[in-house]
Amino acid sequence: MKSVNLRRPLLLRRMALLALCAGGVLALAREPLPFQSGTLASPVPRDAAREPLVGAVVEVTIPVADLERSIAFYTGVLGFEKVGEREEAGAGVERLQGLFGVRRIVATLRMGDDEIELVQYLAPEGRPIPPDSRSNDGWFQHIAIVVRDLDAVYTHLRKHHVRHASSGPQVLPLSNPNAGGIGAFYFKDPDGHVLEVIDFPAGKGNPKWQKPGDTMFLGIDHTAIVVRDTEESLRFYRDRLGLKIAGTSENLGDEQEHLNNVFGARLRITALRAAKGPGVELLEYLVPRDGRAYPSDTKASDLWAWQTRVETYTASGLDDAAALTRATWVSPGVVDAGGRGLGAADPDGHRILFREPVATDGHDK
Repeated sequence: MKSVNLRRPLLLRRMALLALCAGGVLALAREPLPFQSGTLASPVPRDAAREPLVGAVVEVTIPVADLERSIAFYTGVLGFEKVGEREEAGAGVERLQGLFGVRRIVATLRMGDDEIELVQYLAPEGRPIPPDSRSNDGWFQHIAIVVRDLDAVYTHLRKHHVRHASSGPQVLPLSNPNAGGIGAFYFKDPDGHVLEVIDFPAGKGNPKWQKPGDTMFLGIDHTAIVVRDTEESLRFYRDRLGLKIAGTSENLGDEQEHLNNVFGARLRITALRAAKGPGVELLEYLVPRDGRAYPSDTKASDLWAWQTRVETYTASGLDDAAALTRATWVSPGVVDAGGRGLGAADPDGHRILFREPVATDGHDK
């Protein structure tokens, strides 16, 4: 008769407990580390009765290869005003941008009520925009600059020898009830970034664009990004960040093809807005579907790595942002870098920088 080891069940229970603890340690080890990106997996639903997480779209940051050259273009050709410049380095900015060894120079430019940032990375230098980039590639992002007279602006841009992205200015047909009558033209800056000038007819766009005046360039209506799946992007921007749908349209036809310079282009367009600031426009190419994905190895210094800066309603909103699902984290967590911030990427890879609201007279703005 075999002897029975009475201690074995206890030993097995202890081994199972140790394995469970080890699994917990391994799970913690899988959390994003500095200079690594990772995805937070567990869902943290937001209370629908609470105010939206994001209160404002503040500005867009555009990486450039030569800051002085870009400042000259944006101020001399496009009418922006330079309002500030700073140099950044150190652990805070490295962790915020998820990139080691950073030294960069940032210029703030203003047009009307809106601002953009131009940033040159002195170290580490980034990669240029692929020369064969098309408007349906996943890394595509632009800003739409509102103008008073599209034909006059096109003549002005031609005098400055800008490179075309569109074949020429296009006016969308009136058969499109939401976008009909809007005029637009895509062109490139010195680094190959695509920019848009847009002319809203009466009754379309923000009423402020219809105010009389003599300035050629008025402000920034939105930043547009290419997305793979509108519904997936809405779960992030609308359901998680709290942006509201301001309009939708499906654009196709000769004018849209020549605007995007993509043969056969048919787009599902969804305009989103926070309470303040420019909109975020989702561009899903229904046809063609051959656009390339946002590169998974993108670094903040790469010239296509635009960053949309958003502001949370409250300081605690930044901690709520850190609990978001469907975001890939660029920062290892909330970082203090001249103010608390958190770097992330949306489901398609487009960069987002969350910042807490700036205090004004002791109150959040």
